[in-house]
Amino acid sequence: MQAFRNLMDVYKVSEYMACATSAMREAKNGGDVVKQIKEQADINIEIVHGQVEAKIIYASHAEQNIDKNKNYLYIDVGGGSTELSLFSSGDLVASKSFNIGTIRILDNQDTEESWSSMRDFIREHTRHFKGLLGIGTGGNINKLYRLSEEKNNSPMTFGKLKSLYDYLDSFSLKDRINVLGLNQDRADVIIPACEIYLSVMKWAGIKNIYVPTVGMVDGIIQTLIDENYVKTVLK
Repeated sequence: MQAFRNLMDVYKVSEYMACATSAMREAKNGGDVVKQIKEQADINIEIVHGQVEAKIIYASHAEQNIDKNKNYLYIDVGGGSTELSLFSSGDLVASKSFNIGTIRILDNQDTEESWSSMRDFIREHTRHFKGLLGIGTGGNINKLYRLSEEKNNSPMTFGKLKSLYDYLDSFSLKDRINVLGLNQDRADVIIPACEIYLSVMKWAGIKNIYVPTVGMVDGIIQTLIDENYVKTVLK
């Protein structure tokens, strides 16, 4: 955090957002960590709730090339949580964060209750929408999309994602790194990420998922741009 503070000072940064998500939301000492970082690095960190995180991700404008007349389920998979947001004709219909993430699965910290809650949410809110399309964000789906070799802006099918999952899962963690050339910090989490995306798509009846290769970082930048634009207009 001090290194980030130093970088911001060097580049004379006047506006920034520092957001903590799933891990800090659940940490009993989250508030203490925020306080200590403020005292030692002079950085204000905001612990954002799941719906706020989903709105920030949506602010990335990943939907700008999407048909506003259709219905989409935003699926953002992180290490500690999965954010789902349902959009119909460009309007947010429902949004919720679930304690299901890649690191959480690897550490066996995901619960049957969380999976059931996510399944019930999906079925309740998507049952009236036929031909629902997916929008996937996050580092893992970006990597999977590149591996699929789909053309830019073309959706990835459920079948293609399932085939990729079966292929990757047939290799050991070591071979995914040495043979397939995956980064060490990607080779382990990409399997549970596949499991989450496949489960969500199956429960929602999604056959195609768009991958705009943006995420929360892009949303933070866009949020800052929008806020500063408003300030400029008001002046």
